Amino acid sequence: MIRFLSLASGSSGNCYFFTDGAVAFMIDAGVGPRIAQKRLAPYGLTLNDLDFILITHDHIDHIKALGIISSKFSKPIYTTEKLKGALMNHSCTRGKVGGNIKVINTLEETEICGVKVVPFPVPHDATETVGYYIEFGGKKIVIVTDCASVTPEVIEFSEKADVLIFEANYDEEMLANGPYPQLLKIRIANGGSGHLSNTQSAAALKEIYCGRKGELSHVFLCHLSDNNNTQQIAYETVNKALAEVGAEGVRLECLKRGRPSELYEL
Repeated sequence: MIRFLSLASGSSGNCYFFTDGAVAFMIDAGVGPRIAQKRLAPYGLTLNDLDFILITHDHIDHIKALGIISSKFSKPIYTTEKLKGALMNHSCTRGKVGGNIKVINTLEETEICGVKVVPFPVPHDATETVGYYIEFGGKKIVIVTDCASVTPEVIEFSEKADVLIFEANYDEEMLANGPYPQLLKIRIANGGSGHLSNTQSAAALKEIYCGRKGELSHVFLCHLSDNNNTQQIAYETVNKALAEVGAEGVRLECLKRGRPSELYEL
């Protein structure tokens, strides 16, 4: 059995913790170690349990605590060659991660502590952004976060998932009528550099469900905007789409911004 805890999801920090009792890993490190330890503690978990960390990209809400966690706990970090170069020079990680970074290649399978990992490209305006396809504890887990548009590779890997963590960042009407400057609104909705709207996520998830090759049991909506979305709107938009293709058996959850989720057993 896999236990999954989102320590935080959104522009204030992103960090996802997985363990099957024998192996534990995190995806991204956007939450400081003190807060992370506090959120893990009720479940008898700790950062000391980690075997490795995966990094999706080098935006600060995904790596702001990576340097201190790496230096304090000396955990290996797996990411691409291009992202390694960025991390060696980033203000959050410079001088703190060099000896711990291990390079993995996009679209190539790597086995880490018995966990099979394949990074795949995701369009976004970071140095490089990847999603992950992960085989672990008898499950196939896929994460797609900070995704500007749904590419064939995003669909291909997501269709294999038993458990899918998928971005639903903004409601189009809330973004259009909200307080953000126009240039920021354009950046968020730009198909080459920004994020996915609820509507885009819903359409993608319908396609993924209809073409699924895994036993899709859980969909977790991640990276919801605090200013341009709500959990209710995101849930209702995606839930309606999934119902249209007969996916009522899929458990749909919205991961919280700035707060931990419940501990899920997958």
